[in-house]
Amino acid sequence: MHYTHERNYGCRVNDELVYRGVRVMVIENELIRVSILLDQGTDIYEFVHKPSDTDFMWRSPNGVRAAGSHLPSSYPPGGSFLEYYEGGWQELVPQGGGKCNYRGAELGQHGEVFGLPWRHQVLVDEPECVSVKTWVRTRRTPFLLEKTLTVRSGKPVLAIEETLTNEGHVAMDLMWGHHPAFGPPFLDESCVLYAPANEVYCDTNGEDEARFAQGQRFPWPVGQGLNGQPIDVSRITAPEDRVSDMLFLTNLTEGWYGLTNHRRGVGFGMSFDTRVFRHLWYWLSLSGTMGAPSWGRNYVCAVEPFSSYPGSLTEVMKQGQHLTMQPGEQLSTWLNAVAYEGGAVTGIDREGTVAQ
Repeated sequence: MHYTHERNYGCRVNDELVYRGVRVMVIENELIRVSILLDQGTDIYEFVHKPSDTDFMWRSPNGVRAAGSHLPSSYPPGGSFLEYYEGGWQELVPQGGGKCNYRGAELGQHGEVFGLPWRHQVLVDEPECVSVKTWVRTRRTPFLLEKTLTVRSGKPVLAIEETLTNEGHVAMDLMWGHHPAFGPPFLDESCVLYAPANEVYCDTNGEDEARFAQGQRFPWPVGQGLNGQPIDVSRITAPEDRVSDMLFLTNLTEGWYGLTNHRRGVGFGMSFDTRVFRHLWYWLSLSGTMGAPSWGRNYVCAVEPFSSYPGSLTEVMKQGQHLTMQPGEQLSTWLNAVAYEGGAVTGIDREGTVAQ
């Protein structure tokens, strides 16, 4: 049985916190602190690089709100994701994108696991290493998702290992992705995204200030905009430019990306398993989304390792972009999230080591 130690050095974990009615677990070491909402999808609400006092995660105007904490004036037709979206980093299973009906199961925006309470068990709690296993079962589909999060002393890396199991007696189609969103003060016009992509696909998706044509493809990172001018999408624009794009980075040669703030000299990167996460979703809502619930307030970008694109599960199935799991089948994968100092990134390896 795990008991929280009163340790204030090296790696440590505190799984006895409650914030606004939501169970929170904090894992940290000398270099990073990660706050995880156990009652809300194991969302990573905070990812802090301690030496620079930088929290990479975006905070939405809604903030953290426990499920059932308010009575909606109406129930959103797309599902409850935006009603409780606090920003940060969500896991999306068994689908991403908008609402769909999959074989009689109504799946709201971004699937099921983001809104469910997860169980957890502390596996290792030592100054050299902290490792915590979390798990959840979906309600409308027959999946068990198990995720282990690990930090090691002296490394600014959160290591994630996951296994998804189809507990049903029929084959199941699915999407699987991670949705980390970045915001101020880390995110500003000095930020540049580095990624080993070959092609960009554009989905205007009703975006108010989309810069490209629906279905347009171009080599990463420069494409011709609707204004006829070349646009480098690796560079984050200033809030006054009011940009709103939904892009997909495809044909990755390796599984990694780095988002660097060149003014601060600090960045957030990920390395990931391209057997599962074959693409990167690249959402840019840089004060250019004027409709609900943003109303032009949100300055946010998300860079999301994902199995499939574009759109919801039923949409990606039409293009053969989905995953399929047989009855009883297990699918294991991994990701690493790393805070780093410096500038341009040329690679991030399986251990989270950043090459510059």
